[in-house]
Amino acid sequence: MSFNHQSHQNSANKTPKGDIGLVEFIALMALMTSLVALNLDAVLPALSQIGAALNVTDPRQSHLIVSLFIVGLAFGQLYYGPLSDSRGRRYAIISGLVVFAVGSLICMFAESIEVMLFGRIVQAFGVSGPRVATTAVVRDKYVGEAMARVMSFIMMVFIIVPMLAPILGQTVLIWFAWQHIFTLFLIYGLIVGVWYYFRQPETLPLEKRLPFSWSQLKQSSKVILTHKLVMFYTLSSGAIFGSFLAYLSASQTLFQVTYHTGNMFPFYFALLALSIGLASFTNGTLVMRLGMRRLCTWALCGWMLCSGVLAILCIINAGIPPFEQFVAVLFGAFYCIGILFGNLNSLAMQPLGETAGLGAAIIGSISNMVAVPAAVFVGSFVGTTVTPLAIGFVGLGAVSLVLFWNANRSK
Repeated sequence: MSFNHQSHQNSANKTPKGDIGLVEFIALMALMTSLVALNLDAVLPALSQIGAALNVTDPRQSHLIVSLFIVGLAFGQLYYGPLSDSRGRRYAIISGLVVFAVGSLICMFAESIEVMLFGRIVQAFGVSGPRVATTAVVRDKYVGEAMARVMSFIMMVFIIVPMLAPILGQTVLIWFAWQHIFTLFLIYGLIVGVWYYFRQPETLPLEKRLPFSWSQLKQSSKVILTHKLVMFYTLSSGAIFGSFLAYLSASQTLFQVTYHTGNMFPFYFALLALSIGLASFTNGTLVMRLGMRRLCTWALCGWMLCSGVLAILCIINAGIPPFEQFVAVLFGAFYCIGILFGNLNSLAMQPLGETAGLGAAIIGSISNMVAVPAAVFVGSFVGTTVTPLAIGFVGLGAVSLVLFWNANRSK
């Protein structure tokens, strides 16, 4: 490591004059990033009610309320990435939150599944502004392992939201109609938007902004898309995310239909989300000492082990493992995911500098475009057994491992 790089990393850990402190920064970035998780997870307990209200006959159509959100996120990131590089991070975040609010209102007043899905795409398109810009903000301030460490602590705080989101959604359903889950989204978006607007200064100075032009976009995109290291890590992340999204889309069916957990579903969901939070904390404490690549290697091997065990349990138990074993294996698998999410993203972002906004957009978009078809394909086979999910975990995990191995070879 060169002296200049060491100096850059050391300076990256200091709080610039006039900037907010590290603890507040992590909390704000985590809550901003959590908008995606909140929108995905809080609607899970309401999928059957939404489906009934919108005259949906096939439960798999209701799963699209989750899957198509990721589609909107993928395309939105391609718009807000270049925007954040040319107009600044604050503009991308605030304008994105406004679009997100419009999408939430469309969903709230939807009277058909088509309008609901359109609203979800608009929501996701808007929330991709804060999603991609917050990653760029972290990249503006931190580099390499320092970025991975901060991202891990952001993930640790962030994981509280998916733990609580289904419980919040269930609580709303107890007291109000399902439409008010989208009221919750509006309130949350307003709070983080106001907090960010008044507390976090712009992290991309005027002299470092890249004026938007189609030729510049094409040139920068070509550099990123032809960078083997960036692409291998991105595709590896997409394959693993596809596994998790398949679980996410089918979780309500598996817990409430296959295992008959009823209103306990949000609590079991929170328990499994806790494993990701514990892994993020572990990663934040170890990544500076052990490095991102070594931790990812261990985590991918752990994922393959847990997925293989789940597949064997499905074979032995006619597709439905005992509930305690099912939860225990998923806890271990999601612990590995908690190690992988932040590190694979940081590894993909590491070679990028002033194009961090566009880089985060392309990385996030490609990752999502890989994850959604994979999740929809696996989810289309999930009925009343766990077997399709277990096979999907094994297959997508193997793909992710091969891509990660190729990335390490090409560095």
